[in-house]
Parts: sequence; C-alpha cells; structure tokens
Amino acid sequence: MRERNVDERPVFESGGGVSARPILATDREGFVLRHDLWSEAKYAAAAQMRRVVDELGVEMVRFSFVDQHGILRGKTIARGGVAAALRSGVTAPSSLLLKDTSGQSVYSVFAADPGVGIAGFSGAGDIVLVPDPTTFRVLPWADKTGWILCDVHFPNGSPVPFCSRTILRNELTTLASRGYGMTVGAELEFHLYRADDRPLADEHIGVPGRPGRALQVAPTTRGSQLLYEEGLDRLQPFVDALYRGLTLLDLPLRSIELEFGPSQFEITMEAGDAAQIADAIVLARTAVRRIAAGMGYHATFMSRPQGVEGASTGWHLHQSLTELRTGAHAFVPDAAGSALSPVGASYLAGLLAHASAAAAFTTPTVNGYKRYQPKSLAPDRVAWGIDNKGAMVRAVGGIGDPATRLENRSGEPAANPYLYIASQLISGMDGMERALIPPEPTDDPYRTDAPALPASLGEAVDALEADNSFRTALGDSVIDWYTTIKRAEFSRYLRHVSDWEQREYFDIF
Repeated sequence: MRERNVDERPVFESGGGVSARPILATDREGFVLRHDLWSEAKYAAAAQMRRVVDELGVEMVRFSFVDQHGILRGKTIARGGVAAALRSGVTAPSSLLLKDTSGQSVYSVFAADPGVGIAGFSGAGDIVLVPDPTTFRVLPWADKTGWILCDVHFPNGSPVPFCSRTILRNELTTLASRGYGMTVGAELEFHLYRADDRPLADEHIGVPGRPGRALQVAPTTRGSQLLYEEGLDRLQPFVDALYRGLTLLDLPLRSIELEFGPSQFEITMEAGDAAQIADAIVLARTAVRRIAAGMGYHATFMSRPQGVEGASTGWHLHQSLTELRTGAHAFVPDAAGSALSPVGASYLAGLLAHASAAAAFTTPTVNGYKRYQPKSLAPDRVAWGIDNKGAMVRAVGGIGDPATRLENRSGEPAANPYLYIASQLISGMDGMERALIPPEPTDDPYRTDAPALPASLGEAVDALEADNSFRTALGDSVIDWYTTIKRAEFSRYLRHVSDWEQREYFDIF
C-alpha cells in the first residue's frame, strides 16, 4: 500500500493524490511560521510543490544547502516527513560550516567556544535548513526523488552569517538600495572522462585531511579542435542526456559546446537575475556530474586535473546592472568611442582594484591558480580589454547595445557561485561609490604592465584579509571564518610531498 502524505486529502474528500489542498493556516505551524521566514510567494510555491509530489508520486525529497565551498549537503526526507520538513526545516550539524574541502574540521567544533567569533557553534550543535519552495525540482536522474534548496538558520531563527546564499542576497539588497539590480550570465567549463568501472579499493578511502586516491579515468576527446562538430557527435548520447536533464530541471541552458582541450566541454546559460542564476549553477553542476555518472563517465569541475596541458577550465561570469526605477541598462555608454557608461567604468575599476582579494572567492582552490598562465585564454594579470579574451575583464557591447556587459574571466568552475557573484558586487559597488576611473584598456593582455593576479590561494587569502571593503561589506567574522578555513586548506597543501618533488630530488640528492 502506498504511503500517504499526511497533508493529502482523504480519498472520500476527492484526494487520493490527484491533487493536494493548498497550505492552510493550520498547516503552517512550525519553525518557518514562528520566525516569519517565508513570503506569501513561498507559501504558494510550497502548496504547488505538494501537489506535484502527490501527482507524480514523489517518494523522497532532498533538502540541501550549499556550504562554503559551493558543495551541496543535506538530508533525504521520506514522503511522509516532507510536510513537517517544509513547516519546520531540517536540522544538520553546525560543524559542516567549519570544515575544509577534505572534511577536516578547521575549528574546535566540540568546544564551548570554537573561536569563530559568533555564538551558535558550540559543541557542534544543530543548525536548521529552512527550505525555499521556489527552488523545488524533480530530479531526472533519481527515480521519484525531488530536491529543494535551503537557507541556513540558527535554532533561534536568526540567519547563520556563513550561509553563502544569504550573503549574496544581502549584497543584492545593498545594490537595490542604491537603485540597481544585477544580471549575470555564466559560461561554465568542465572535463568529461570515461570512468574506470573497477570497484573502490582501499587506496581510494580517505580520512579528513587526507582524501583517498582519485579514481582512474580515460579521455573522451582528442582535443585541439575548438567547437569541432564531429567531436561532439561522437558523444551525442551524453549531449542528448545532458540537454534533456538540464531542460527538465528548468535551467536556463543556452548551449553545449566542445572546448579546445582534451575531454573539455562547456555549458552556457542565458543571462538572468543574479540570485536565480547562482541557484541554477549549483543545480547544473550536480546535474552534469550525476548525468555523466549514470552513463559511465566522470565529470569534474576541477580547473586543472592531472594530465591536462594548456586546457584548464574556467568560469566566465558576465555581469551588468539595471536601473530599478527606469529599467535602463546601466552599463550602456551614451557617448561614441566609450566602451562603458560612467557607472559601468567605475564598476569595472572596482573589479580591478579588488581583483586580488576577490580571487579568494573567484578561485577558491589550490588547483585553480595553476590556470593563470599566459596565452592560455585564462588571464594572468589584472587588466581589462575591449572584446579581448586574454584580459581578466572583457568589456562587450557599446553605444546603443542593451547587452553591454563585463565578463570576468578569472573565475574557476568549482567556485561557490554565491560568493563569486557577491565578490563582484562588493568590488563593483566600491568602485561606483568612490567614482573610480579604470586604466586604459589593453590590447596585449599577456604583456601589458599590470599587476599580476595572485600566484596562489595563500596570496589571495592574504589580500582578502587586508581588504577593508570586503571587511566592511561582509563583517570581520565572515572574513576571518572564510580565510581561516582557506588558509588551513592551503597549509595542508604546502605540507604535502608531491610527485614533482619526488621525481625532482629523490634520485639526485
């Protein structure tokens, strides 16, 4: 007998899963109502979600949040518990927000005061994952399984300052108070390999601070043939599955492309509201990986896997502002010969002024800095150009073009999308507030006299720690929390004896 949702109408009341009643006042009692965490639009979306769950026979729903690294974490709730989880959220250990990418706790999570600078993290106590019903999707790769994105709150109802989704919304609210909205578009590259079908062995098992050996994989394309149509044809079953999966998720897919490097692909998304595109990127990355795995492939958004020569993957973030009062595109110049409006020029100047500090968010892994190489379609210094894809920031458009925008080409595809976009807002708004003027554009980005981008994650963390604009925008506790975690990650990397060192020194010394 099928388990019934506690909120379904009984069959004799014309229920039975064909439809579900909207959320009434008596159904709303719980953590969400008590702390006034949903808008009317979210209540309406929750009612629609419950109808979809009943009509499609969804049996499980994943309640997920995005951690500091941009990784989805959460719990899968059985059908009978979904209504209660909507009303009161789902609990999870607060220590998840205090770990590096290996799962190692950077803070003393069981101490009365772990040292994060704010209350609420003692003893690895619970946080509450509060679902956002507007994000609900039915997953095409998991049978009868739904997915919903959550924000992170303390048990007293207050938002957790380290919730990256909340951090972006706060910056967008600040931008709106200045009369602007933000539009972004994403070009997201990844590598696709043929997976080794051998089972996991002891060498693959890791512990916090020491992950196991990566799985063995094989290439899927030969490389060196950008946008080669027949190269994409050879992987048509994967392309078809990816298209179906992303469109079934209602993601704003624009294109699927074969990139220059071996096994390298790219998806692009239509431009849209910054907060919505950030959510879309989180789900798209998971979709790419899960769809690939279901077909015997391994997809990775790691920027520069071993064996990749000159074909690192990046995340190019297109961004522009719109005047909320008039709907006008704020970056469009009104003078011939100008690449940007005065607002756009100052925003650009802010991106350049804070590029080193923002790199800790745009390129948050040790591996991502190995992408910054000359003449590689990745930037290596802080410069901008007019429609020049070698510069860190590329200005596109011009007078009369409503699509005038800035494209930051420095980001890596593993970046937390909320923090990446927020870093651009913080930098750009500071440029606007101080009416900064950018330097002249470069037409030779790999030889121009411009400051180098950080050479390592450690350098970027140093720059972020010293940047007053980021501290003012995010607060000392957020900056100190993030830099502490990233510095611990970088320190582990420095302590590791690499295969390069072994090959270089073991025999000759």
